[in-house]
Amino acid sequence: MSPQTTDVLVIGSGFGGAIPAYHLAAAGARVTVLERGPRLATEDFTHDLDLGAYPRIVDVIKGDGISVVAGNCVGGGSVVYFAASLRAPSFVFDRRDASGRRLWPASLSRAALDPWYEQVEQALPVTKLDWPDVSYAGGVLAAACDRAGHTCNPVPVAVDRARCTDCNWMLSGCRFGAKRSMLLNYLPAAEAHGAEIRPLHEVQLIRPSTVPGYRYAVDYTTVDPADYTCPTGAGTLHTKVLVLAAGAVGTPVLLQRSALALGGVPPAVGGYFSGNGDRVSVAELDEGKVRSLLGLARSATVAYEALHIGMPITAASFDRLDARAPEFSRFTLQQIYFPTVTNSLAQTAGGRWSGVAKKQMRARWRSWLTVLAMTEDEAEGSFGVPPLTGSFTRLANGLGLGTMRFAPTAGTRRGWSEADTHARAVLERDGLATVRPWSEDVAGTVTAHPLASCRLGDSAAISALTELNELRTHPGLFVTDGAAVPTSLTVNPSLTIAALAERACPAIAARCAQYGVAVRYAPSDPLTGATRGGDIAAAARAVAARAGA
Repeated sequence: MSPQTTDVLVIGSGFGGAIPAYHLAAAGARVTVLERGPRLATEDFTHDLDLGAYPRIVDVIKGDGISVVAGNCVGGGSVVYFAASLRAPSFVFDRRDASGRRLWPASLSRAALDPWYEQVEQALPVTKLDWPDVSYAGGVLAAACDRAGHTCNPVPVAVDRARCTDCNWMLSGCRFGAKRSMLLNYLPAAEAHGAEIRPLHEVQLIRPSTVPGYRYAVDYTTVDPADYTCPTGAGTLHTKVLVLAAGAVGTPVLLQRSALALGGVPPAVGGYFSGNGDRVSVAELDEGKVRSLLGLARSATVAYEALHIGMPITAASFDRLDARAPEFSRFTLQQIYFPTVTNSLAQTAGGRWSGVAKKQMRARWRSWLTVLAMTEDEAEGSFGVPPLTGSFTRLANGLGLGTMRFAPTAGTRRGWSEADTHARAVLERDGLATVRPWSEDVAGTVTAHPLASCRLGDSAAISALTELNELRTHPGLFVTDGAAVPTSLTVNPSLTIAALAERACPAIAARCAQYGVAVRYAPSDPLTGATRGGDIAAAARAVAARAGA
């Protein structure tokens, strides 16, 4: 039997995988995408609290000191994210480590990434909200900020407001086709250019290919759609160029397991893991003071009781993103919604779940306002010995044990403390609310924004990738997911992950051409196919030139 071959193999189908899949397929390459999770269409997503629904497309992976929430389906994290689409502030790109080394490549600044941000914003597209689009919870945060002398603004989101019903079920996937996930733009555009997407394919090993003309062989197993712990088959794909986008938890583990077969991987693989400085708190609002202090009321009898109403992220305060301020004092404070059961499991009241006070607090869940601070951390996490198969030890659909460790440094804790103090200054003023950060006792710190476990940079000592996302010492193997982002961002990272993946595409195309793949890359819109000119075309030419095209 002839071996399975492709020009470009993409592992993962979230932001980091879907974008290269589209551009390389549009450029003329044979593209295959392997995705560990199932494939669901818009009408397949269910909006209820059935415990069997979430685990189909979401994994909660518990490590030592940190737990990660990640997508597990075609479209990856873009299917379950909350669509907040923000550019990272300029100071993030200038951050250095304790030894004074730049954490981002010298070629990457906010100005250098702006054309790629714009490309993604137009491709999704991203919508700028007006105040009438802001949820009631977001409005309460804005009013509290204003009363405390701070600003608060609507957050740009990748949501079609004409289709959005404000149902607040984004974590379950959008069944109204309103959230602009990869299912609605890059992935169908890739398939229109001939890309093949294979769901329920879990990659186990990367090794050199023995097929002439191909560089990498990728071994995979197929899994049962009802029970992801049960393999149903196995196979191998040979590829000329490999794009690894299995997520910041999956990518380093796969490379670690493949290290012996590949003749080693850079020492930074699996180090410098970041949770984006995520810090969640619940503010229990005093309904009477929402009315008397903020002058707000939903009706004659109800002042707030609106935790669950509206889109999950609509407003944020950016006052603490001052580039002149000391490191670890800069963060975004954002209104966010998590299902009430999530807040309860996170022990928002502190201590144990039981007791009369806890029962009373849970009974008042409609009066909660959840806020997310995204702070600067020190990327102090790392991954241990990889499991025999998969990215983590899967206990059941939706639940697993990871090998990552995260022991917060003094700098990271200073960032969280600054954010806690600020949230209390805004929300506890004159007794408006009582603020309780999520406890670390149950699952450590919790993040939906894992980053930096295989990061790009200029220094081989602290980065696994070149400035063009290529794994050092392994030409033709690129990493384009959140693992490549060098640091926490102080904002939601999806737009930056997508922009960096866009920026990597000219370099991937150049490598394809060097390996004999007939490609003609040009930046283009996945929705219309129109070729882009101006700044984005100039940026693409510059990246291609650095890649040797």
